[in-house]
Amino acid sequence: MADYRQMWTSLGMDLENHDKLCEVLPEVYTNVYLSQDNRPEGMDYFNFVVAEIHGVRPAELIEHQKKGGKVFGTFCIFVPDEIIFAAGGIATGLCGGSQFWVPGGEKVLPANTCPLIKASVGARLDKTCPFFRIADIYVGETTCDGKKKAWEILAEDVPVYVMDLPQMKRAKDIAAWEDEIKLFLAKVEETTGNKVTPEALGEKIKLINAKRKALARLHGARKNATLPISGKDVLLATQVSFYDDPTRFIEQTNSLCDEIEGRVAKGEGVFPADTPRIMITGSPMAIPNWKLHHIVETSGAAVVVEEMCTGSRYYENLVDETQTTLDGQIRALAERYMKINCACFSPNTNRITDIIRLAKEYKVDGVLDTNLKFCSLYATESYNVEKALKEAGIPVMHLETDYSEQDAEQLRTRIEAFLEMLR
Repeated sequence: MADYRQMWTSLGMDLENHDKLCEVLPEVYTNVYLSQDNRPEGMDYFNFVVAEIHGVRPAELIEHQKKGGKVFGTFCIFVPDEIIFAAGGIATGLCGGSQFWVPGGEKVLPANTCPLIKASVGARLDKTCPFFRIADIYVGETTCDGKKKAWEILAEDVPVYVMDLPQMKRAKDIAAWEDEIKLFLAKVEETTGNKVTPEALGEKIKLINAKRKALARLHGARKNATLPISGKDVLLATQVSFYDDPTRFIEQTNSLCDEIEGRVAKGEGVFPADTPRIMITGSPMAIPNWKLHHIVETSGAAVVVEEMCTGSRYYENLVDETQTTLDGQIRALAERYMKINCACFSPNTNRITDIIRLAKEYKVDGVLDTNLKFCSLYATESYNVEKALKEAGIPVMHLETDYSEQDAEQLRTRIEAFLEMLR
């Protein structure tokens, strides 16, 4: 990584601790990613993004602020980025995916809080991530109790705006989410000082839809019998999509898709033809959480689809682009976002339907149903997930893990036994 110490100092970061994080990441990335054979050349862009992860994009965000722009830090795929970009702001994902930040979160949160929440809070309070320092305002949501209390703690250190997500999907709940988006639009206008026009919102709806289409194309390449790209690489590109410039990400991802679709046409894959095909469902995997994918793909299998927020939930379903009034566009946003099948909803039978559908579309041999430790929503919903998969005759195994490496060998043993059963 180039020298960004002056920028990090200006952000008030703890450089001594940040140096420790920067020392670890290259070795981990080399072991997990650069050790793969026959990677698509298009992954060079994503290698660059990770190599400069605390440099290039943060510098772009700061340049945006110097021109009077605002940066919104988000933690969830329910936040409508379209509104932020339409007001001239930039949305950037802030979910923490590293064990490095967990102890910082545990200074203010109970130890039995999920690692994603602890890492997100720790990244801010320990001052070791530029994205968490740059954002002018954080946008939280009410998808779980742990997050709701974490927003209150973070609000003592940084402005936080919370969107109240309904927990059911009745008509009145969709209408309630529509009202929440209207309130959010007003907050975004207040923060940026810019009015959101139908023309601007229509343009950004098309932009974010284009990002979803690029991701759907990338993920969909793994429906082929010949797998032209690893699950690890698709996961990485998806993680990068949360904070990269949308236009650049769309261009780079479609270029990567051109390459891997060419590989499929030539019958060139990155795994042997008889490699077991695995779906992973459950809690999201924020960067740099690559643990499960790495274990699966170094145990003789391939991850071909992810039913999670860093997977199909993020890119499936488009916002209706035909609406020309703000009211119509906001209604279209509400309808699209309420199609996300997060475990916070009750009942959540559509998620079960999605899992079965994806298992068939991607021709999976088995499913790893996972949850982050102390993520009670996905842990509890695993009962219905496993029941439905078994009834459909699809092998499934439930796993619970966190960001540490302490359980890595135990997980590998269980996954290898599961794969042996599939063969």
